[in-house]
Amino acid sequence: MTSNPLQTLAPSAFGPRDLLNELLNRQRALTVFALLMLAAMAPTLVLAVVDDRKLREVSIWAKPLKFMASTALFSLTTAWFMGLLPSGGRHSPARRAVVWTLIGSSLFEVVYISLQAALGAPSHYHIADPFHAAMFVLMAVAAVLLTGTQAVLAWQIYRHSPQRPLPVATQAVLAGLVLTFVLSTVSGFMLGGHQPPAGSGLPIAGWHLGGGDLRPAHFLGVHAQQLIPLAGLLLQRHLPSFAAAGLWLLTSAYVAGWLLLARFGMLMAG
Repeated sequence: MTSNPLQTLAPSAFGPRDLLNELLNRQRALTVFALLMLAAMAPTLVLAVVDDRKLREVSIWAKPLKFMASTALFSLTTAWFMGLLPSGGRHSPARRAVVWTLIGSSLFEVVYISLQAALGAPSHYHIADPFHAAMFVLMAVAAVLLTGTQAVLAWQIYRHSPQRPLPVATQAVLAGLVLTFVLSTVSGFMLGGHQPPAGSGLPIAGWHLGGGDLRPAHFLGVHAQQLIPLAGLLLQRHLPSFAAAGLWLLTSAYVAGWLLLARFGMLMAG
């Protein structure tokens, strides 16, 4: 593990092939899994074009596409942060558990959501019979296991960081991973009890900003994994004297934004 956290988090000279090789070196299984998810998006996009079936006024293939893209990004980010761990210990039982729990839980969700789409049936909020009600519960369990991997990874990075006090960039990674676990788990359970409004909503995201939609808060929770570390990296690189204070101000604002979105979504959802 390099002693320079900036170099570990964002090496300065990278082309696409270098980036792929670096990801494979940091965590091969997660990188290959992410590439498979990205590859699966191609036929799913074709299906979205040729299959005009809709569910709640939205293409039945919209949800599988979102989950495939999100899973790929989540896996690649986790693979990248594995580079903060000592190279000799990246195959320890705890780290193997992070990798295979992430792959198993997210693959289960993507496969089930895609199967339900192919059948023209919903995957979430489908509790009309015992089987689908049980699958809805299992998806919630899988989601908690998935985000829980980030808390375990944060602990591993904290334990094995050679620098004390921790550099701001590393602190940002820890904050992002922990917030991903906490915020996305809480908003996920809130979302599980309040189905979003029907209709297409915003382009791509599909959110309804008029209220009753907890997906914007859930998005902030899931993507704290990328957004908080990116902010910390930029602060350490460009505003080093303000970086520590800036990180915690920004993190506080991020949590406040999540709280506002979650509260607004809950109020409007009734």
